[in-house]
This record gives sequence, C-alpha cells and structure tokens, in this order.
Amino acid sequence: MKYVALWLTGICVVMFILQTIFPIVTDIFVLVSSEVVQRPWILVTSMFLHGGADHLIYNMFALALFGSILEKIIGGKKFIILYFIAGLLAGLGSVPFYAAALGASGAIMGVLGCLAVLRPRMRVYVGYVPMPMVIATIVWIGGDLIGMFAPDQVAHAAHLFGMAFGIIFGLYYMKQFVEKHIKRKIGTLPENQVRKWEDRWL
Repeated sequence: MKYVALWLTGICVVMFILQTIFPIVTDIFVLVSSEVVQRPWILVTSMFLHGGADHLIYNMFALALFGSILEKIIGGKKFIILYFIAGLLAGLGSVPFYAAALGASGAIMGVLGCLAVLRPRMRVYVGYVPMPMVIATIVWIGGDLIGMFAPDQVAHAAHLFGMAFGIIFGLYYMKQFVEKHIKRKIGTLPENQVRKWEDRWL
C-alpha cells in the first residue's frame, strides 16, 4: 500500500469539487451531531468535506506533506489506521461541543501528533517561525485549548482528540520504529567498512 496520503488528498479534492457543483453533497455527508446515532457513517464521510477553498488548501498541504513523511516511516497500512481512527475520534470528540463539523483537520492532527513523537526534531514552520516538531505540537495544542474558551469557526475539540490519539499511537510504536531504523543502518554497512572497523578495534 503506497501513496496513501496522496490518495486521501486526491479524494478530498474531488469531494470538494463535488461540493462546489452539487451543494447537496455537503448536506448529505456533513457531520451533524444530533444525527450521529441514526447515521454513524457521517463520522467518516465528513472527514472528506471542507468548508471552503482556504480550508481545503491548508489541510491538503499538511496532509500531502506531513502525511507522506509519516507514511514513509510507519508504512501505508499503519498510516491509514492512524488517519481514520484519529479522524473518527475527532468526530466523536466534536459531537458534545458543536452542532455540525466537517474537514480532515482532526485526522491530520493525529498525523502531526504521531510525527511529534517519532520525529520530534524535525523542523517545521508555525506562523513563519521555524521550530522543532515537538515544540510546534505544544504550540498547536495550546492554541486549540485557548480556542475552546474563545469559540470561533474552528472545531478545536476535534483537533485535540485527533492530536491525542496521534501522540498515543506514536508512543506505542516508537520503540519498534527506532529499533528498525538502527538495524537498517547496521545492516547496510559496506563490507570494507566492517573489515576496517574489525582491523582497528578487534
């Protein structure tokens, strides 16, 4: 399973085009909190909808970039599991706080949270300021916590739920992927380098 992040990006773009041409698409697939019990599938379908071009562009940039990076680290299967569970939990987390919600932000926050654990030193830009991924994650969490008490058009609760799962997911797999990384480096040493090391130290 390859290019999962890019495939998901493409699906979201196609869905936005359909939303623009046929507005009823949004009405059918958006997450309406009062209808989750009767139509639980909207927890999934709402992840592929967006509220405008800006919303789509920001989310798809993050998904294509950071999603592709994480996918290379953990593989396509684990990536898609992380993405959908983070998105589902983000949707469920938004139900008590918002009448309706849509967007891939919660799932993408799961991706960012996982990267913060597996690649904490990776440099990212937050408001044009470069910082390590782990610091950026703290900033994002702080912004969403503030947003919970200063309501706007952003589903901050969904972000926090998605981020929390991504961090837990990263912690669960952290040791496994660190060990794989080390083994891969040792296993690919050229034979002549190994012999030089043996001659010098053994």
